[in-house]
Amino acid sequence: MRRLVARCAVVLALIFGAAPTLAEDGYDLWLRYHPLSAAQKADLPSSVYAEEGDATLRVAADEVTRALAAIRGEPVVRTSGAAPRAILLGTANTPRVAALKLPLASLGEEGYLLRTATVHGQPTTVIAANRPVGVLYGAFALIRRMQLGQPLSGLDIVDRPRVKLRILNHWDNLDRSVERGYSGQSIWDWWRLPDAKDPRYIDYARANASVGINGTVLNNVNAKAESLTAPYLAKAAAVADMLRPYGIKVYLSARFSAPIELGGLKTADPLDPAVRAWWKAKADEIYRTIPDFGGFLVKANSEGQPGPRDYHRTHADGANALAAAVAPHGGIVMWRAFVYAETDPEDRAKQAYTEFKPVDGKFADNVLVQVKNGAIDFQPREPFHPLFGAMPKTPMMVEFQITKEYLGFSTHLVYLGSLFAETLNADTFAKGRGSTVAKVVDGSLDGHRLSGIAGVANIGNDRNWSGSVFDQANWYAFGRFAWNPGADPQAIAAEWAGLTFTPDPAFVRPVTQMMMRSRQAAVDYMTPLGLAHLMATGHHYGPGPWVSDLSRPEWNPTYYHRAGADGIGFDRTRTGSNAVAQYAAPVARRFADPDKTGEDLLLWFHHLSWDRRMADGSTLWDTLVRRYDRGVASVDAMRGQWDALRPFVGSERWQHTASFLGVQAREARWWRDASIAYFQSVSRRPLPPGTAAPPHTLDWYKAQSFPFAPGN
Repeated sequence: MRRLVARCAVVLALIFGAAPTLAEDGYDLWLRYHPLSAAQKADLPSSVYAEEGDATLRVAADEVTRALAAIRGEPVVRTSGAAPRAILLGTANTPRVAALKLPLASLGEEGYLLRTATVHGQPTTVIAANRPVGVLYGAFALIRRMQLGQPLSGLDIVDRPRVKLRILNHWDNLDRSVERGYSGQSIWDWWRLPDAKDPRYIDYARANASVGINGTVLNNVNAKAESLTAPYLAKAAAVADMLRPYGIKVYLSARFSAPIELGGLKTADPLDPAVRAWWKAKADEIYRTIPDFGGFLVKANSEGQPGPRDYHRTHADGANALAAAVAPHGGIVMWRAFVYAETDPEDRAKQAYTEFKPVDGKFADNVLVQVKNGAIDFQPREPFHPLFGAMPKTPMMVEFQITKEYLGFSTHLVYLGSLFAETLNADTFAKGRGSTVAKVVDGSLDGHRLSGIAGVANIGNDRNWSGSVFDQANWYAFGRFAWNPGADPQAIAAEWAGLTFTPDPAFVRPVTQMMMRSRQAAVDYMTPLGLAHLMATGHHYGPGPWVSDLSRPEWNPTYYHRAGADGIGFDRTRTGSNAVAQYAAPVARRFADPDKTGEDLLLWFHHLSWDRRMADGSTLWDTLVRRYDRGVASVDAMRGQWDALRPFVGSERWQHTASFLGVQAREARWWRDASIAYFQSVSRRPLPPGTAAPPHTLDWYKAQSFPFAPGN
């Protein structure tokens, strides 16, 4: 009967000319163009003018027209001449834009200008740039203002990206599985490509262009050589054709041993002439297929991947062999510094610095070294990687993980904007105070032409793209920080909330507060006080601080916390691994002193007694337990805030988020209880007064098993 009633409703709606209302499911992301109130849209333009000879200008004009019509709630005129209350889009070569003599010289290739001007006697909103892609970015900037109900009169805005390469890394496999992916299968349907081009690729391109992302690595860094074969290059070319009008280049992860596996050579030695010739021929083939191919991303000598060290060569030797192949075509190589072997058995955190610092200045001009934000592996909190500021002769990319491998997958609400800002604002002191990671990454500290920021994508074929609505915010925030590493994470959170839900301050303010507290909450209930890598091994789902029986020491969580009767924490000072020595002297002195390190990184750098007195007079043990409790309480508070916001959100997105907050609350308690049960068994301290004991025994928590956890 319910199905019959629903079908009748659809039929009646079609008969009387009204479309049935569909629940919002998150597919539209932050490009949710909904009508504003009459007062808000009174000042909006009503027509769009653009000379549309270029494909990128055409999609810019189409996007503005689409957004303006939806926000106004009425059709928008596409005009070929001057019109009242128009939006004019164009480059310096567009006659009407050129006639305005706008100051475009400082905008570079991707910057834009938004200005209110008079054109042929008519008030006009101008979107101008030197190149079509700048117009596209300006179009999305103007759309954001319209969506948020901000005034368009008196505009005079100039903006350009501080970072040249703003790239998503897809850890997507050819069988459509996604390593550390928590939002369904890969969006790249390799089996059906190149003939079947999913229209969703266009919406992917729109979303990325709207936040300034200009590149995408299509395949996993744990690459298969088949990705470089002719059939798969044709598939990549089909994707590139769809992304190109949106200013997005495609890149491929290259397997270092491909000359052996595809070329039949006996070696992949980067100094072997036959190997270098093979890479040159392969690059030539790729550029014949994808003329604007961006270049290669390489993971080498890490977690079993082949690399130059197999032939007693340096990382610079390996990178330069591939760089020479793509250089004639304008391509680049992004060489990952995530090297994970047994080079530094005393401290995994030291390995990348040990291998890369000696080859600073030896990389080709078209190579960037891509460095994770912290020295271990995308932990809930890490100090900034010591390589930032330590390689002034080499362009450095920071690599963030947007997909939350160690932060609750897609079911925990954890906004990463604060993590991005914490890393980028960190001062390396490489050239004195103010030598921030952001200045290293944007190239300004050392005068590098190449600069880049990479993010491991959290995108899959789930209808809402990211597994949860709030995980979309991390994709959005990554793009905004890649454009401007000095951005304000709170402002970005508020902007995303206003675009994705409603700009009503009664909604935006509490949601922004939730988002800004969420990452610290996760740190508190997972890895407080600078602890790290306490997750269960392999799938990294849930707590496993007791794991100690794996074959290599650094595979075990006990390696990282070193808890015993005498205390807890990893001594990285001079009395331990001396990892602090990899930082500039002012930073090293701060990290070496437990009184100056700060509580958030305390146990990362120091092994301390359980009875050590903290700043407030509490013992370290009591503080650790209370941090776990604080994390759980923060999640409970988020649930209460979300309940109160139900009137502002459609039922499907509200319920989806509410159910995930329920999962997060349950798992936060699990993390808290299991961790306290284990650390109490080691410390043999009583719980602080008023603290609830874990409801199960330690053996019960150890017995939990999750062989089919996603993303592994």
